[in-house]
Amino acid sequence: MPSFDFTSEADMVGLKNAIDVTSRQIDNRYDFKGTSAKVELNEKDKVITLWGDSDFQLDQIKDLLFPAMEKKEKESVKRLDHQKVVSVSGNKVKQEMKIKDGIDSDLAKKIVKLVKDGKLKVQASIQGDTVRVQGAKRDDLQGCIALITKSITDFPIKYGNFRD
Repeated sequence: MPSFDFTSEADMVGLKNAIDVTSRQIDNRYDFKGTSAKVELNEKDKVITLWGDSDFQLDQIKDLLFPAMEKKEKESVKRLDHQKVVSVSGNKVKQEMKIKDGIDSDLAKKIVKLVKDGKLKVQASIQGDTVRVQGAKRDDLQGCIALITKSITDFPIKYGNFRD
């Protein structure tokens, strides 16, 4: 019985590369000279921290970071959970963005519901942070992939681990 998995994993290597590119751009830009503007990645906690002198400067850093991220992994900006801008010592600000990794239970339930409501001849089951879809024919599985990728556009979902 053919099957495949819906997953959502962040490409940490590509993300680190995008942050390095952004850091180099910040170092080279004239309007960032002498400021506290920087970008940091905590790979263990999966958090990106933006540092700057003002909210405007944080927005400029985001304008550099997001295209670099999109170049490395399509729709990777949708994976970020923006936290509030926090004032730190003096007139400096920081913002943390948590990287959502894996499919959470609400999204997994939504995928299973979409598959059931789609009246496809497949079964979907939640397995941790993945959703496994099984069907009798490959065509049914391909129809399921098309349905889910068309329906869920607010979070990057990948499909893989195809077994025949």
